[in-house]
Amino acid sequence: MIPSSFSATPSLPLTFISRLSPSSVLRRHHQRRMKSPNNMLKRIAVVFIIGILAWTYQNTRPPPPKLCGSPGGPPVTGPRVTLRDGRHLAYNEYGISRHTANYKIVFVHGFSSCRYDESVFHPELFEELKIYMVTFDRPGYGESDPDPNRTVKSLALDIEDLADKLDIGSKFYVIGYSMGQQGAWGSLKYISHRLAGVALIAPVVNYWWSSFPTNLTMAAYKLQPLQDQWAIGVSHYVPWLVYWWNTQKWFPGSSVIAGKPNFSASDWELVAKRRSKGSPTPLPTLKDYVRQQGLAESIFRDMRVGFGKWEFDPMEIANPFLNNEGRVHLWQGDEDGLVPVSLQRYIAKKLPWIHYHELPGVGHLLPNYDGKKEAILKSLLLGEY
Repeated sequence: MIPSSFSATPSLPLTFISRLSPSSVLRRHHQRRMKSPNNMLKRIAVVFIIGILAWTYQNTRPPPPKLCGSPGGPPVTGPRVTLRDGRHLAYNEYGISRHTANYKIVFVHGFSSCRYDESVFHPELFEELKIYMVTFDRPGYGESDPDPNRTVKSLALDIEDLADKLDIGSKFYVIGYSMGQQGAWGSLKYISHRLAGVALIAPVVNYWWSSFPTNLTMAAYKLQPLQDQWAIGVSHYVPWLVYWWNTQKWFPGSSVIAGKPNFSASDWELVAKRRSKGSPTPLPTLKDYVRQQGLAESIFRDMRVGFGKWEFDPMEIANPFLNNEGRVHLWQGDEDGLVPVSLQRYIAKKLPWIHYHELPGVGHLLPNYDGKKEAILKSLLLGEY
């Protein structure tokens, strides 16, 4: 017997039955069709983002340097010494023979320059005072091998190596111009026992040295063109992006690299005079020589080291010449558009043992102004200032 409560068609919940209705089936099918384009768009967006990241990563990686003397690389045209780690350092000599000189100078060139920099070379004075000077291509520049591990300390040790290989004696002078301050400050920190004296000419300042008050550096930083604020900031905070930042076309990179530095009006007058007189080495040719091994290990490495995190703060260096056996001079023009004079004044205040020379109406090309080469050399070598 079949109970009266049993039905041949089982009773189902009304909600389930409603889901099986033709209208609900059609509605759900329509919803799935509407979601499909959204899912597809999400997949396309993910693929696009991955593609952008891959493209960016690829473009942040510079091509390998073209080593001088290697197959397909630039030729070696001048003398070089072999350093402690096997790298080669190209150099150039000025003045009288190093074996008979009274004064021996190692000159450290600035940004996007090389061993042919004659900023402080004065033929008559070199002859009169019997001065010998050696200049060199900093690592990655010209014909000097790149140093992917370059630091301020390694550059100071390169200077000491160069001096020893050329046998210029236990004591010598160092002059660092502009970004060449890495070699000058590094020598004061790491090889002060080898120094007879140091001159810093319009030395580039790292805005992140810890001794600087934040309000002072921020005010000085904002004096730079906006594109240089970005280029310097990238060099410090995301150094691996320096190559891409200064080679991409979306945003302006460093004005110096672009050939439009923030020079003073007096600087531009000097540039115009030089162009009208002609230069022993044509400027385009010199530029090609400077960067011939690649941008990454020359000018971009320079930015990463110069504006990166230093191993020390120059304003914490102790006086290396307590017995007045040597002198340190810092020269700065008050119209320098690349290096804010306010920061140099602060450095001079923190390091009273440095002889500070601030020149009115002078820009970043300081040693090229009339009489300044003689003043720099005589103050360093003879104490006349």
